Amino acid sequence: MTTTVTPERTPEPAPGTAPAGHRSSARRRRVYQWLFVAPAVLYLLAFFGFPLVRNILMSFQEYTPTTYFTGEAPFNGLDNWRAVFSNELFGDALWQTVLFTVGSLVGQFTIGLALAVFFTRRFPLSGAVRAVLLLPWLVPMVVSAVVWRRIMDEDHGVLNSFLETLGLSGGVPWLSSPSVALLSAVLVNIWIGIPFNMVILYGGLQEIPREVHEAAALDGAGPWRTFRSVTLPMLRPVVTVVLVLGFMSTVKVLDLILALTGGGPADSTQTLGTMTYQLSFLQLDFGQGAVVGNVLILISAVFAVLYLRVNRANAGRGK
Repeated sequence: MTTTVTPERTPEPAPGTAPAGHRSSARRRRVYQWLFVAPAVLYLLAFFGFPLVRNILMSFQEYTPTTYFTGEAPFNGLDNWRAVFSNELFGDALWQTVLFTVGSLVGQFTIGLALAVFFTRRFPLSGAVRAVLLLPWLVPMVVSAVVWRRIMDEDHGVLNSFLETLGLSGGVPWLSSPSVALLSAVLVNIWIGIPFNMVILYGGLQEIPREVHEAAALDGAGPWRTFRSVTLPMLRPVVTVVLVLGFMSTVKVLDLILALTGGGPADSTQTLGTMTYQLSFLQLDFGQGAVVGNVLILISAVFAVLYLRVNRANAGRGK
């Protein structure tokens, strides 16, 4: 008589549930992921989150130099905000910040793109010329501002002497006239920012395949049509990065204006950055200085959100 032994069947997991081994490995994987992300999160909280929150709280407090000794900073509600917004200098500084930022970005990007396109054509000493054009970007901004302050001096500056040599009107009050000083600051900032735009855009142009331009030429497109319809659309991601980084570095410029004009003459070159410095470290009203700083942060945040939306829309079209 033969006895048949039926092997025991391993119970299958219920639908929608993973085996215990898989669940534990997935849990370990998530723990490892958080361990890798944790240093970056802690860094952001310590060096960005805490100062941001502290600055927001300070804008609602009566924060003075005595606070550092007594530790007392009474809550004063919206008094700091009302004082800043009722200050006539705030409106002027906001408008001059817009003019300074837009003028600098347009000038830097236009000249930087033109130079990048120019250097795509190989010629002798092109590398040496590009290296020389990088010097304004390598020199500290304060040093550049001091040098340009000497160059733009109304009486003894090289720039006015050069204009007189060409037979043009000399004696231009580049830094002493309220109607010209902001333009002078924009020109100096354009000179400083051209190398950055040129280098990034030149790298983007190098990534565009030559076959695309050759195909456009075979289709009868001229240089300008090829640039407008082929080069610029393919360069759009690089252009976006250049403009965003340029905006972030320009809207908060402080050292250039302080060394070049000091915010004058007659507050004609005051920006939100210099106003924050003036309120916090000259008038020692840290609460009002924090308000202007928060406005700068808000402007940067709005610009960043717009950039992310545009970038997401472009990515959606690409798909």
